[in-house]
Amino acid sequence: MATTEEELFASVDALLEEEPQLPPPAERARLREAAGITQARLAVALKTSTQTVKNYENGRSEPKSPRLEAYQRLLNGWAAKYPAHAASAAAPAAQPEAVPQTFTGPAAPETSAVVEAPAAPERSAGPATSRRPASQKAAKPAVDPRFPHGPLAVLDGDGCAYGTDGIVLDCPATTIPELVEWTLKESGIGAPKLNRYGKDSDPLVVLTAAAAVKLGLPEHLEGHEQRRSLRLPADHPVVKQVAKAKWQLTQRGFGPWARIYRKAQGRERQCVQLAILSWDALDARSWPGVADMEPADIARVLGVYAQRVITPRGSTAVSGLELMTALRPPTRAVREEATGNWVSGHNPGSLGTEPMNPAPPEATPEHPVVVNSGWKGGFLNEEAYQWVRPVNLLTDEECTLPYAVGLDLNTAFLAAAARLAVGLSAPDHFHNPKFNPKIPGSWLVDLSHIELDPRLPSPFTPDGTRPTGPAWYQTHTVAYAQELGYNVAPIEAYLRRETGAYLDPWHDRLKNAYVDTLADLGVTKDLTDTEFLAAMERYKQTDPALAAVLAAIKATVKGGVGKLRERPQGKNYKDGDRWPALERPTWRPDIRAAVISKARVNMHRKLTNMAKMTGLFPLAVLSDCVVYPSPGDSPLAFLPYAASGKPQPGGFRLGPTPGLAKLEGVQSMLWAVDLMEQGLNPARHIKGGDAVFDEGE
Repeated sequence: MATTEEELFASVDALLEEEPQLPPPAERARLREAAGITQARLAVALKTSTQTVKNYENGRSEPKSPRLEAYQRLLNGWAAKYPAHAASAAAPAAQPEAVPQTFTGPAAPETSAVVEAPAAPERSAGPATSRRPASQKAAKPAVDPRFPHGPLAVLDGDGCAYGTDGIVLDCPATTIPELVEWTLKESGIGAPKLNRYGKDSDPLVVLTAAAAVKLGLPEHLEGHEQRRSLRLPADHPVVKQVAKAKWQLTQRGFGPWARIYRKAQGRERQCVQLAILSWDALDARSWPGVADMEPADIARVLGVYAQRVITPRGSTAVSGLELMTALRPPTRAVREEATGNWVSGHNPGSLGTEPMNPAPPEATPEHPVVVNSGWKGGFLNEEAYQWVRPVNLLTDEECTLPYAVGLDLNTAFLAAAARLAVGLSAPDHFHNPKFNPKIPGSWLVDLSHIELDPRLPSPFTPDGTRPTGPAWYQTHTVAYAQELGYNVAPIEAYLRRETGAYLDPWHDRLKNAYVDTLADLGVTKDLTDTEFLAAMERYKQTDPALAAVLAAIKATVKGGVGKLRERPQGKNYKDGDRWPALERPTWRPDIRAAVISKARVNMHRKLTNMAKMTGLFPLAVLSDCVVYPSPGDSPLAFLPYAASGKPQPGGFRLGPTPGLAKLEGVQSMLWAVDLMEQGLNPARHIKGGDAVFDEGE
């Protein structure tokens, strides 16, 4: 029977509807190498990890949509520019499934609203050097059709709003209310929720100084208050414009990070986040160099952070706390058995919607729980190490070593958050309880009888001194005393019956963000220790934009943990009054104490193992940085290695993974001894005196 035209067309249409076909893995690698592009650089362009690109090129995995279409399009362009030689291009007859060297596939859909940068990896891999992308090309397919232009935009004074992936939007707004309307109705920016029970991220618009002035804002905020406390006065024309247009500001007012909203109508949120660069919205400690970049570069930095962490909602500390809630929403939809209706109910594993009072020893001295009860029983003192070994405990051999080498643990407090059981319910009070290392809480116990090597800091106190009597400790600290072989007999305890690994998704997302960003900078898990140290030395010069993202991720970890115990701010505060942070379910000093306790115990365990394996003792420890005397100017001179060349387990190991170490600084040993004689911590000077935890906004 003859084939009809309709049947042929149907067969061809079926082929057109199939997924794009990629060339064989070996050909993918050849095309990339012919273009002179590294796997790390290609990974940046495809918004994935270097290891994933390696898997594409060795046939272990295949890309999924929308990365599939982008990768196919890139290979198609390279195949046209770098065709294989005729002899090798001809596919053997026995392999009819081989894909031709020049192949076609569906192009990304066009959008008329944007001007976009070239899709070539040269644009995506390095920092932008011009204010506008060089050419006009089609936008990449959006993962979420509601937000085709990414999570945020950086608005400049000429009305150009620079988005992620080189997108440039035209923004006609001349007032803040007009900007809010444009953002919500026309911009196409925003980000989908991170958890099925959560909420979409509100769009973020970052204003340059020129854009701020154009919209009627002062270029700089002036005042005697701290930067984070500065706000526009209530009678400022812009604040009046916002109110007249029936928009509202949060209690934080119109400051460096302003949220403008209307009450939600049904499920539709109406909220826009603004960040004003010239008001120091991007703190240089957390976002080094970003505020001075061109708008397109700022959009790239914040866009990568938004993709891997969360759309910024304020300082990195605020974003760290918001990420916890976004990944563990307090409520979910539940069906009422009586009516069959769906209502909002508690989401198991979350902290719920209501704030929870801490146990008195977990609170701060000014907390209402302490002031109103007259509590005099002492407080938890679970803080990071700030310890210096007494000079009289240095040996002559140590003093003759030429170097003091600082080792910094990668995001040590993030590593401590992994699989960390914390309390989810209110604390209950117990007298003379039997210690249970699986129950999170606070224990009053006497650990002063425990005698350890004085050349190491005590694991039970932040300053490393031996306890002098009963004190309050978090579960991990008491469990470590038991691990060391000592008897523990708690006198009192405040324990929580409901527990869970609340921080696990937070840890996983930030760990992946940290490791993937380091990989994009050329610091990967497969490097030797020598290669790792060399890569860490040059990564900031490799791509300053991604280096800034890495710094922001690290600040998000420490700031998020610090915000769990945010102290009152403002000169008018009186002890015993409640302050705004107490109204958050995430004001949880016990969770902060659990993270820090576990991190400090982990540090002491490594210090002890290092002493056993090498006979070396630290000179000083500050937070997650430890300083050792060394015969050479590299940690390779003293870290323990097996005969096979592999690092010995249990001690400090080099690597990009959270919890592993990197070189933080090298100084003269005489310099370190001189600081110690003055009572100063060498680690503080090696690390530049960084704050351990940011508890502010």
